[in-house]
Amino acid sequence: MKIGTFSIKIWRWFSMLMVFGALVWTYSVFPEQIAFDFAASGLAEIYVNKEHLFYIVMAFFVLNNVVLSAFARQIPKIDASHFPIPKKNIWAQHREELNEHLINWLYTVVSSINTIIALSLLALATINSSQYNLTVFDFAWVSYVGLALMILIFLLPLRLLKTPVPKEEDTY
Repeated sequence: MKIGTFSIKIWRWFSMLMVFGALVWTYSVFPEQIAFDFAASGLAEIYVNKEHLFYIVMAFFVLNNVVLSAFARQIPKIDASHFPIPKKNIWAQHREELNEHLINWLYTVVSSINTIIALSLLALATINSSQYNLTVFDFAWVSYVGLALMILIFLLPLRLLKTPVPKEEDTY
């Protein structure tokens, strides 16, 4: 297993644990009504019940992890000519590397979405807490982190523009 594949799998599992931890912790500290949407002035406009938020986030988490992971498991079964990639005929000859790139990319999408969900839950819990005196503007960095992750994710397939190098065999 390559180090990139290993680190993506670790990130994926860590991000799932992060979402579970954030869900459990935030559910225990949330008030019954959670300020969910904020005006430009920073005042809450829309409130939602904490149970509804919990079930919505959990459904999105399950959908993200189950559907994208199931699709990633189907990658080796799909013919290489059906992928929207450049130089399909060359990549078809190096199918193991192509599978690894595509599966890693899908797992990176899953991990990034999980990370954004966890950070957003923690920020929302802190904003709704009476213990801390932080506003919604103090957590603007969460949107920038999410944007940076999404840009990085959609730049990763550019690796497929470079064709794989054939492995040298020992002739001894």
